[in-house]
Amino acid sequence: MSTARTWAVALTGVDGHLVEVEADLSNQTPEFKIIGLPDKSLGEAVQRVHNACKNAGLDLPRRRLTVNLSPASLPKQGAGFDLGIAVSALAAGGSIERRAIAGTVHIGELGLDGRIRPVPGVLPAVFAAAKAGFERVIVPRGNEAEARLVPGVEVRAAASLAEVACWHGADVEVMEVEAVVSASSGSQSDDVLDLSDVVGQEEAVDALIVAAAGGHHLLLSGPPGAGKTMLARRLPGILPPLTEEEALEVASIRSLSGEPVTALDLLPPLESPHHSASVAALVGGGSRAARPGAIARAHGGVLFLDEAAEFSRVALDALRQPLEAGVIEVHRAGFTARFPARFQLLLAMNPCPCGNHGVRGAECMCPPMAIRRYATRLSGPLRDRIDIDLQVRRVAASRATAGNRAEVTTAQALARVVSARARAARRWARTPWHRNADVPGTWLRQGELRLPPTVRSTLDRALERGALTLRGYDRVLRLAWTMADLGEIESPGAAEIGRALHLKRGLTP
Repeated sequence: MSTARTWAVALTGVDGHLVEVEADLSNQTPEFKIIGLPDKSLGEAVQRVHNACKNAGLDLPRRRLTVNLSPASLPKQGAGFDLGIAVSALAAGGSIERRAIAGTVHIGELGLDGRIRPVPGVLPAVFAAAKAGFERVIVPRGNEAEARLVPGVEVRAAASLAEVACWHGADVEVMEVEAVVSASSGSQSDDVLDLSDVVGQEEAVDALIVAAAGGHHLLLSGPPGAGKTMLARRLPGILPPLTEEEALEVASIRSLSGEPVTALDLLPPLESPHHSASVAALVGGGSRAARPGAIARAHGGVLFLDEAAEFSRVALDALRQPLEAGVIEVHRAGFTARFPARFQLLLAMNPCPCGNHGVRGAECMCPPMAIRRYATRLSGPLRDRIDIDLQVRRVAASRATAGNRAEVTTAQALARVVSARARAARRWARTPWHRNADVPGTWLRQGELRLPPTVRSTLDRALERGALTLRGYDRVLRLAWTMADLGEIESPGAAEIGRALHLKRGLTP
């Protein structure tokens, strides 16, 4: 029998699919061919594998060699199959033992000199292998720390093809080579952004705490210099730390994006794309391989769109579906990639193109039509999905130069948020939800927790006169329950409903 088999992983979004790599020899004109729906880069593996084997001191058989990637109907892309193809080809020729590779998953790109180069997506690939029941995975040395984040699987990291072949019983000399490491994406700032740095924006800080406690979406409107960006960048610090499962999902998305992953970061991510970002940059895409966009990279954390009115209308409206579903699907010819996208949306925008509309002492040169057109850059359906719409004003000079720090620190706000989240989790313990923002409106309007008419009377009147849609009605109820959790009371009262109405649309009872 001249057929050898091993395993690799094909990624579609964050989902990994085990691929059986079969190599077979036949007595025909010598040729090396890969079949099984490979893309262009995978088809070029023929030359990479040939040169890598030769330079590693391993001989490929001089016969017709066919490598099949099964299932053949699954699209496969990337150079991460190189190692599996090389190992199966060597096993078919008898250079290494067939039994040794049959139960092992191989992931890695081969250089022409025989070294193994790191590839993106190793973390979700190893996780898929462990979930499928495999006990051993061989990865590039540059991806070792990332692969070892997955429990329950033996990870072996190799620097060269000769090293892998030696593990599988090949008679080859293993030379000391310098392992190829992943390119760093640049170190992130470790500066602690504390809420105490925010001066004179007590209402905005309170709204930020409410948003963090319930998982609500937030829009900050105000002139330049009011502190909108400063507030937004402090939101991740008051969110509860990620669970291990959530941190693994976040790290998997970072791995797919090509970023180096060495440890699980429990701090919720903050993704802040530039306002010139396209729809594909936000939702993800790619003609052959789907890459996660800003929406997926913000999973578990905050998607902050500064100067939101400068984003294209199409790009902003693309947020509507993932805001409701918590996932984003990228459809391409031949495959559909699915990424988790449960994030908090935080928008910041000016009141007009020049930013001075409504600012005392400043002159606005924008005509009324330009101001109206600027405000409608955010569509009605998108605004309706925003829980908190807050106007932020500039801080007076007397307060800015007083030298007094704000009373609320990040640590104090985080403690309040964690306590409120715990109360909500206990209340929804028998349901699939944990945060108030995730609870369907029917549970709040018609279920056991329906508020009495005397409490919700102002909210009912707002719905009847058309000031709120039914979706907005539900979001006000969720806000009110979050305020009750922060206030450590059993259920919202008229005061919480009134405050929630004000935060939602600036309405007063």
